[in-house]
Parts: sequence; C-alpha cells; structure tokens
Amino acid sequence: MPSVDEYFSLALRLFFAFGLVFELPVFMVFLAKIGIVNPPFLKKNRKYALLMAFIIAAILTPTPDVVNQLLMAGPLVVLYEVSIVAVSFFGRTTLASFSQPTEEESEEDLS
Repeated sequence: MPSVDEYFSLALRLFFAFGLVFELPVFMVFLAKIGIVNPPFLKKNRKYALLMAFIIAAILTPTPDVVNQLLMAGPLVVLYEVSIVAVSFFGRTTLASFSQPTEEESEEDLS
C-alpha cells in the first residue's frame, strides 16, 4: 500500500508533466513567430515528432509502465497536429519580418 507522500508525489509529477506537454502548441507558435519552424517543416518531420513524443513520454512519466507512457504520448501526438494547424493560422507573420525595414523605409532614412 503506497503512503500518502508517495501518492501525492506521483500525482504532482504527473500534473506538472501533463501541464508541460499541453504547452506544445504555444511553444510551436512562438518558434514560428521567430522564424524557426513553418507548417511544411512540421509536416515533413512528423515521423521524428512521433518518435520524440514517445521518448519524452518515457522520460516524463514517473512509472515504468506502458499505460502511463501511452497516456502522455497520445496527447503529445495530437497536440503536435494541433500545433501544425496553429502555426499555419497564427504563425503567418514572423517577428523577424517586423524588424527588417522595407525599401521605402530605408529610402526615407537616407533622405
């Protein structure tokens, strides 16, 4: 019979791990905004993302059983797909494009 401390430790670790996992779409949109990723890149590397999802799930789940790993890897894969949609919707303009002056602005600065 596990003690109360062990139960709360497991529950807290799972809580933080799932909280971290569900930030994936926000993180991907941020990477798209700074110009690191785009939707074709994410679609092309989907198979590597699937592999990474299971590796991350194996690291973040505190127990060695497969059920917890699948319960974390499943949402990671779904959230990766949601990230592709979010990047194509929200990542259209990058932050790098805001910092580069257009030709008209650079001509105005010269005169």
